[in-house]
Amino acid sequence: MNWEPKLEEKFKLMISRIPVFHRRITEEVVTKRAQELAGARGAKQVGEEDVITAFFSDVPSPFYGMMVRLLEQTGFDYKKYGFPKNKS
Repeated sequence: MNWEPKLEEKFKLMISRIPVFHRRITEEVVTKRAQELAGARGAKQVGEEDVITAFFSDVPSPFYGMMVRLLEQTGFDYKKYGFPKNKS
């Protein structure tokens, strides 16, 4: 599935900032989940909300703080999509 070009650039930048030993698995898991989310909403391209939702749903909790910091550093506005969601 295609990605919005600027989104793909931001995603690759973020992935490049992840510690090398987690980089490949993070890229694979988040890419797969983002594409599933885009497909489920009938989109022809992966959008920012798909990527952000994939990160928040599939990144293990020990890496949560680093993920949020990297999202912010690479220009992802996760708050406009309602993240982080309260876990009640």
